[in-house]
Amino acid sequence: MSESYKKAGVDIQAGNELVQRIKGLGIKKHPNILDGIGGFAGLFKLDVANMQSPTLVACTDGVGTKLKLALDWNNTNELGQDLVAMCVNDMICSGAKPLFFLDYYACSKLNVDQAQSVLQSIVKSLEQIDCALLGGETAEMPGLYQNNDFDLAGFSVGVVDQNKIINGQSVKAGDVILGFESSGFHSNGYSLIRKIIADHNLQANDQLSNQQTLQSALLAPTKLYVNEVLGLLKQVPIKAMSHITGGGLIENLPRCLPKNTKAVLDAGSWTRPAVFDFIQSKAQINNTEMNTVFNNGIGFCAICKDTDAQKAIDYLKSEHKLNASVIGQIEPSSQNAPHVEGLS
Repeated sequence: MSESYKKAGVDIQAGNELVQRIKGLGIKKHPNILDGIGGFAGLFKLDVANMQSPTLVACTDGVGTKLKLALDWNNTNELGQDLVAMCVNDMICSGAKPLFFLDYYACSKLNVDQAQSVLQSIVKSLEQIDCALLGGETAEMPGLYQNNDFDLAGFSVGVVDQNKIINGQSVKAGDVILGFESSGFHSNGYSLIRKIIADHNLQANDQLSNQQTLQSALLAPTKLYVNEVLGLLKQVPIKAMSHITGGGLIENLPRCLPKNTKAVLDAGSWTRPAVFDFIQSKAQINNTEMNTVFNNGIGFCAICKDTDAQKAIDYLKSEHKLNASVIGQIEPSSQNAPHVEGLS
């Protein structure tokens, strides 16, 4: 029966081999996990003794077409961090601590070595932020996916005390916006990037002005902000946070602002990584499109009182080697919907 299934495009033996390799990855047993890999569901013991009103927070996301570029350039080893980061960076905007994570890997034909490298990246990323890998799923679907294509999805659950949820409602005029540096394009805008690469015949080893290759810049994994943000919350009162993903600062900052406010940014207050300049100049993209598609060097924002800003910046630099700066301020707005000004 398995031979017939294999002829149809599904290799049960390869799937079993991957399961065995996962068990051999040296995944650290998280103290809250009650069973190991191989069951029908993951069990996680919730420890909320120090919370008055524990509230679960859940997020899901994928890597997007950055994955296709990684396949084109045969460099998929760090996509697991992209997957983890796109989920947990959203989650921490509410002040929640990520508890556990599950992954979904779907492909046309299972490449065990490739799947293992992606899973290793997931495991490594989760260990950095003390988040448990609770389970996952691998699916071979010939006909739906073609050739060596595969896709990734991630799911994460965290927890925050209800009275400590960060929702942006206390933001007011005079507060300042802190911008945290990104590691590059993260996992957004790659459909446009791939078109630019094709239209201009760009190559993986093309050199940028900082001597970095185009491949290393475009496939740099999405920055994980979990440790920095959870640590920062213990240092200064943060009123709102925003993960800068697809839509850039223009679309993501308003998501954490109350009505009748606007974010007024100073576009000259941070330095864009060289790869953004390279892509913009190659394709002659105007500033408006750059600001509505890409993060342009700012991967995460936090809003606080102006008197707390320098303490926050100093903490992030000294404790986490993360560059942050004041990139704008909150002002009152006559428009009901919050919005962003200051970017052309």
